[in-house]
Amino acid sequence: MSELKLVGKIKVINPTQVVSDKFSKREFVVETQDQYPQFVMFQTTQDKCALLDGIAQGQDVEVSFNLRGREWTSPGGEVKYFNTLEAWRIVKLGNAPQVAQSTTTTTPANEEDDDLPF
Repeated sequence: MSELKLVGKIKVINPTQVVSDKFSKREFVVETQDQYPQFVMFQTTQDKCALLDGIAQGQDVEVSFNLRGREWTSPGGEVKYFNTLEAWRIVKLGNAPQVAQSTTTTTPANEEDDDLPF
């Protein structure tokens, strides 16, 4: 299967859920910027849960993911199928969410934006 990507804005970031001592997951929702926006839920697992630590709601991102499918048979014998979008890379894009600041800063028009964290 080829690499799958989706670009959009972070709508929801849920806390990490510890399912067992050997498995944890974290779900998040990305809103597409299409004419008819879609709300797409992804999950990260294990060490990939930390990918969301530096991401904020409202942040524009590009999510690389794998499509996972599985079969489950209920105790009554009914077979059901489930899909999961498993994110393995999240890249922040240019538009950061607006954050209220207590002081006003100005940047001369001829300086380029600096994305460095320091």
